[in-house]
Amino acid sequence: MDGRTPRLDPYVERYAARTHGMTASEIRALFSVADRPEVISMGGGSPFVSALPLDLVAELAAKVIADRGAQALQYMSGQGDARLRELICGVMALEGISASPDDVIVTVGSQQALDIVARIFLDPGDVVLAEAPSYVGALGAFAQYQATVVHVAMDDDGLVPEALRETLRRMTEEGRRPKFLYVVPNFHNPAGVTLADGRRDEILEICAAADVLVVEDNPYGLLGFDGTAHRALRARSTDGVIYLGSFSKIFASGIRVGWVVAPTGVKEKLIMASEATTLCPVALSQFLVAEFLAHHPWQEQVRIFRDLYRVRRDACLEALAAHFPPETSWTRPAGGFYVWVTLPPGIDAKAMLPRAIQQGRVAYVPGTGFYADGQGAGNLRLSYSLPEPERIREGVRRLGAVVAEERELVEALGGG
Repeated sequence: MDGRTPRLDPYVERYAARTHGMTASEIRALFSVADRPEVISMGGGSPFVSALPLDLVAELAAKVIADRGAQALQYMSGQGDARLRELICGVMALEGISASPDDVIVTVGSQQALDIVARIFLDPGDVVLAEAPSYVGALGAFAQYQATVVHVAMDDDGLVPEALRETLRRMTEEGRRPKFLYVVPNFHNPAGVTLADGRRDEILEICAAADVLVVEDNPYGLLGFDGTAHRALRARSTDGVIYLGSFSKIFASGIRVGWVVAPTGVKEKLIMASEATTLCPVALSQFLVAEFLAHHPWQEQVRIFRDLYRVRRDACLEALAAHFPPETSWTRPAGGFYVWVTLPPGIDAKAMLPRAIQQGRVAYVPGTGFYADGQGAGNLRLSYSLPEPERIREGVRRLGAVVAEERELVEALGGG
């Protein structure tokens, strides 16, 4: 021993510079809490896969192995299974997208699609525009490639076109040009809002005029509670939009199958980037999804999910109205998994989380995790997708009591 104090991480000086921006997700830290039976977790956005006909899924898996086992357990094309890509085109057609199987690249979930898009476009210091707030997984992907995220304001109708226009004007004055705009237009994660139809063409026009690419991330698009599928941005512009899709929310997240559709030149780069990461997407998962789409009334299954999530959404909103202080506000999602809550002035959601878990026995995600610049202290995200409605009501009741105590403490200290 030389008497020197040992380092917590002796390899820190060997890491690449890009690792300096890598931080643990606020959501990942909650998974261990969610496993405690006394805690009602409204943190992670996990789909309610128990609503699937699991016996049928087992039959489909057995059929894949029996009929195509040698292929399902082998390497395959880096672009993905041709049959699945054709079926994906049928899924996207519900949102007005016209595409051929050759346009589609299958990925290991849409998170891999985010990673390879970031990899081929972003150099250190490049700028990405993103909604305020934005999906934490996207922020992590952009940070990994040392990009700077500039947030653009949202309201109850989604991204605000005038805010986008002003942000682009300011960046032009600063001599900076964003590489792309990242948006979740339908049933936003985490905000729960949907980009108004009247804004979609305007935003595309603004980006086209500024020569800014749009990355459209759409895992929740078929989960609108009224059954309406909004016309995708990609359906309105094929040259200016990269589209990301996923089966995590309309089938099962554990199979890890997503996809990306991009302009032709970009597509080839994405395939090469994907191959460099995984060689190829998982054949067994792809074949299982293809069997599900081809031989099961999958749109009826999506309707079952929609109805189930609508009931949970209603339970969450009713409990918020009944148990939260009047100074609180929240979004009213028309689909998807999430409610975005704005707390009474002076309450810090991240600072409140330990009390919520230990005293209230309820978990949520603090709003700061959905910003790259420190915003969101007064916000939190509630996910209603997984707990049963009665657990949701009880969880919101518990959280409302914690918020009320925090408000009283803030007032007693002269804050707010």
